[in-house]
Amino acid sequence: MILCCGEALIDMIPAPTLTGAQGFVPHVGGAIFNTAIALGRLGAPTGMLTGLSTDLFGQQLAAELEASQVDTSRIITSSRPTTLAFVQLDGGHATYTFFDERSAGRMLTPRDMPDLNTDISALYLGGISLACEPGADAYAALLKTEGPHRPVMIDPNIRPGFIDDVPAFRSRLEEAMTFADIIKVSDEDLHWLAPGPSSLADKARSLLQKGPAAVIVTQGADGATGYLKTGAEIHVPALRAKVVDTVGAGDTFNAGVLAHLHENGHLTTSGVSDMSAETLQNAIAFGAKVAAMTVSRAGANPPWASEIK
Repeated sequence: MILCCGEALIDMIPAPTLTGAQGFVPHVGGAIFNTAIALGRLGAPTGMLTGLSTDLFGQQLAAELEASQVDTSRIITSSRPTTLAFVQLDGGHATYTFFDERSAGRMLTPRDMPDLNTDISALYLGGISLACEPGADAYAALLKTEGPHRPVMIDPNIRPGFIDDVPAFRSRLEEAMTFADIIKVSDEDLHWLAPGPSSLADKARSLLQKGPAAVIVTQGADGATGYLKTGAEIHVPALRAKVVDTVGAGDTFNAGVLAHLHENGHLTTSGVSDMSAETLQNAIAFGAKVAAMTVSRAGANPPWASEIK
């Protein structure tokens, strides 16, 4: 089972009301939640580790996980509120305003983290859950304990406006990436992580020096490029799609990569460590395919395996 560890929240997506004024419609979301949902729909055995509220939004999130065939046995519930992310769309591109103070997800602590048994074959982490304490410290502790025993994928999915203590976040993320076997970043993430005039390729290769077997850099309509510790570099163009919005696109891409690696027997410690350029290219291509389907729909609504041709 692939265990997705991190935030689950509600994306408040703008939509016109009957009066014509703009309102907001609650859609399930969160970077890690979106990836878990997409993995479950793609047929990969998937579980979710997060903090969920017992409020109406937490119930909405739990119901969607179960409907998408995601194991919920490691979810920690409380009466604290659900994180809300109000989305602003500009030409289909999403920006976010978060309401997260003392939320069910953010207030997890290291002692809430479970011991993982052998049915957990891989870990996926990242998103805002690595940015805000005490939850960020909880996931960092889990990664230190459980990461060395199974392959790990991390997507920082950086939201600069969400980070209160930039030096502490950079330090935590730097350490987390030393446990990663696959690091996926957007071009914007990479420029934030490594400011300066160096090329994207040089910045990506600098991440390889932290220890992962592969680094994947996504560039929206310009596709994605994969870099391997062997020195290989491959590029996969983006697929054309009629974009409704980009909410959840990167998260679905990650699910596609993980699902393809799992389906083909490569999501193991040795399989990832010895990954070939062809294997990485095929996984990225599948990620691009499912992401293209997601951007054609409102909100984070990943496709089911039966929808993919």
